[in-house]
Amino acid sequence: MKLGLFLAVTLPIVFYAQDSTAAKNNYPNTFSSGSAKVEKFDNSARRFNDWAISVGGGGAFMAKGDLTSFYGKKINWGWNAYASLDKQITHTFGASIQYQMGETNQRGQLPGAEGIKAGIANAYTKYQQVAILGDVNFSNLLRRVDNHSNYRWALHGYGGVGIQAYKTLLIDNDLSVVAPNRLPIQNDQKLNISSLFFQGGLGLKYKVSKLIDLELRTMYILSGDEEFDGGGEVREVPGVFGPRLNYNLINDAYGDDMLTVNLGLSIKLGKHDSHLAWHDPLQEAYYRVNVLENADTEFVVCEKGDNDNDGVCDDWDRQLDTPSGARVDGAGVALDMDLDGTIDLYDKCVTVPGPIENMGCPVNTAGAN
Repeated sequence: MKLGLFLAVTLPIVFYAQDSTAAKNNYPNTFSSGSAKVEKFDNSARRFNDWAISVGGGGAFMAKGDLTSFYGKKINWGWNAYASLDKQITHTFGASIQYQMGETNQRGQLPGAEGIKAGIANAYTKYQQVAILGDVNFSNLLRRVDNHSNYRWALHGYGGVGIQAYKTLLIDNDLSVVAPNRLPIQNDQKLNISSLFFQGGLGLKYKVSKLIDLELRTMYILSGDEEFDGGGEVREVPGVFGPRLNYNLINDAYGDDMLTVNLGLSIKLGKHDSHLAWHDPLQEAYYRVNVLENADTEFVVCEKGDNDNDGVCDDWDRQLDTPSGARVDGAGVALDMDLDGTIDLYDKCVTVPGPIENMGCPVNTAGAN
């Protein structure tokens, strides 16, 4: 009961003392409204651009399938082009909506006597893709020390899903003699969820300027469609010549995969000097002073200076005329350990209170002089 009565009396006093202390202080501290300049985090408070538009193109290859672009010792080149809208969510992660189109060129040969007679078939796949990509900035993710590097190169990893539409054509004039009703083989896949694909890859970016990035990117696309390489719609074709006439049986694996290698350009949007993807929190001060291309002024610690040279900026100094040599607290006030009104610089008895007239020492203390 005594403990409860004690708490009931003392707790209100403690809380009131905190409030009254905050009210009496006339300099910035953690309890006062002037302790820091706090801005609401909204679009107007952002210091970095976080939107970009990317375009690019390069080679496209049927990497795995019954008919492939890497046939024998020859590479059958295809092409692709892409455009995307990119959003940087944090300095290590972003997302994109991407449209891509292109055409692959692949080859293959049926097994057996019919395959030898038919020779090597050529197939072509024209495609369009819409995808959502995640972007991980490995260079920012793995930076753990402030090495003051000129931050212009960055390694990115990509992964995502999408849907695609494509048209395929397979031509083998020799086989048309054996089965004229079978060739050419064509397929038309519409853009819908049945053509879902997955993709992943890596990109190496170079910061040309605050507005433009260049990137070398390679992506591997797992289509899951047996028809994507142009081999046909089914795995077996009944008939007098048996299933060997089916180009989908050249490779036992189901699903056809594609590889792209692109050179791209990113145009960063916004009014700020830098993009969030190039921001390294561990180099904040160095970055702001040395990396931003428009930074033409030196970093200023004290805007109003330090006129009494006590190590505390005049912006926060409560005692602007501290005597030279005096030790001060964080607010720039000369220390007085015994609180007798004589600062330690002039106090002959630092730990014992005394009148100012006796240089801070008690009157009965010998050797005060």
